[in-house]
Amino acid sequence: MKKTWIILLSLLLVSSIFLAGCTEKSGTTNTSTTTTSEPTQNENVIKVGVLTDLSGPLSSDGTDIANTLKVAQNDINNYFKEKGIPYSIKVYIEDTQSNPSICLQKVQSFNAMGINLIIGPTSSAEVKNIKDYINSNGMIIISPSSTAPPQMLGFTSPEQKKYVFRFVPTDNFQAKAIAGEIKDMGIKNVVVIYRGDAWGRGLETAAVQNLKKEGITVIGEVEYPSTPEPSDWSPYIQMLENKISGKDPKTTAVLAIGFDEIATLLSQISDNSPLLNVKWFGSDGIVDSEKVVSEAKDKAEKVGLYSTEFYGVSDEAKKLAEEYEKMGYGKRPRQYALIAYDSIWVGAISYAQMLNETGGKYNADLLSKLIKENTVKYSEGQFGVKPVTGDIYLNEWNDRASGNYGIHAVTKDGWKLVGIWDYKTGQIKWLK
Repeated sequence: MKKTWIILLSLLLVSSIFLAGCTEKSGTTNTSTTTTSEPTQNENVIKVGVLTDLSGPLSSDGTDIANTLKVAQNDINNYFKEKGIPYSIKVYIEDTQSNPSICLQKVQSFNAMGINLIIGPTSSAEVKNIKDYINSNGMIIISPSSTAPPQMLGFTSPEQKKYVFRFVPTDNFQAKAIAGEIKDMGIKNVVVIYRGDAWGRGLETAAVQNLKKEGITVIGEVEYPSTPEPSDWSPYIQMLENKISGKDPKTTAVLAIGFDEIATLLSQISDNSPLLNVKWFGSDGIVDSEKVVSEAKDKAEKVGLYSTEFYGVSDEAKKLAEEYEKMGYGKRPRQYALIAYDSIWVGAISYAQMLNETGGKYNADLLSKLIKENTVKYSEGQFGVKPVTGDIYLNEWNDRASGNYGIHAVTKDGWKLVGIWDYKTGQIKWLK
């Protein structure tokens, strides 16, 4: 370990000023952050763009991601300073509202600012909309929460996706977890309602395939628009009621694949609707949604709204939670925020190494190569720090290749982790 650390320091301790690449000499602090480790005049500042949802349907996760990356900025800058590494990072946080068009505008702005490394965006629809621009301009993104299979984003080969990393498993994993929990609860008939975007269609397709493999009958598939989302859900509520008519409520369920808008859907269901007599299941798009609790808690609690999300735990995550709470952001970061934290660590270390190897010039292909290599080293603790989400191993598509899923439900106390699906065994451990 000592030898490895010496090698790392030799890679990072470089000449004082880089004139190319996404670095700047700065004595100022990022206006998006409050308490940060300040760069000094002799430091090279690596600018990192952050695309997240602060005011749209994924704002519960998006705000958490932004706050956690502020903590990460502190931690990385302190780490560089302690090791005598002449770098600091500076995060530039932009609100995309989970809107693909706005997201593209933000990427173009980052490019104009010379920002080549981006953490985000939050949704798969956004990734799909910016991928061509990213590839054409040689920018690198690491999304902590885009989960649609690569083909649903328009990628036909791993080479096309070499600049797009995702430190979260795709929905091919999540779909197995969803089918597993539904089968485990004795459900035989399912109607699916889902967002009509890249993510919603991708997860719906994968979920339906896995439900059928488990011998579960899909009695209906209802798509709704994502841009804009419905304000009046009565037509969709009627369709769902028609689909479950005549079915045994004890063995029938609704699978809702969406974001915060599911809260509005639930709130508009009448108290005597048969939809409230069956179990509901959700996905990572709704887990820990504050809107569900504030607008539809009683109904969500009645139907359960059992929802899956990638689940990674570690001692490092517990330490991060202490910092997070100390900075006034809440008790702990959520899973996608934890993934974002790991993403920026790998990105920052790789960016510094790239600049050293190129003499200060940005090279997208080299950065892509280093991110993939350093993800393994980071997982093994070779940099003196370890992932907060457990080991990260990427497949040929630069997507996380494994992971368990937590099952969350709405209870009288709000959202609660009630079970864990093990990807190795396919079994569920229900928590008391």
